[in-house]
Amino acid sequence: MQVDLGIWDKLTKLILCLIVLAAVVWVGVWYLPLIQRNERMRKENLILEGQIGKEQQLGRQLKAANEAQKNPRTVERLAREKLNFAKPGETVIRFQVPTTNAPAAASPR
Repeated sequence: MQVDLGIWDKLTKLILCLIVLAAVVWVGVWYLPLIQRNERMRKENLILEGQIGKEQQLGRQLKAANEAQKNPRTVERLAREKLNFAKPGETVIRFQVPTTNAPAAASPR
């Protein structure tokens, strides 16, 4: 035998659904700042990892340059190129890039 409760049965189900919905919304509102903070921190982490990669590359380049300067032949080459040094009795010939004249402005007739 089924008893028809009419509107009370429907209202009870509606209230339970609203309570569940309110609980889900409350949990969402409670955790929303944490989710946003987590997203910000992930973006910042990606930016910092990119910077770390750049700095590691720069460190490798500097280390390679430092190691290269321990080689006497490299030091000699750098002194010749950058400081224009030469060995005693050596004749140095320097080539200069020719300067070109700028085109003359058209004279009025």
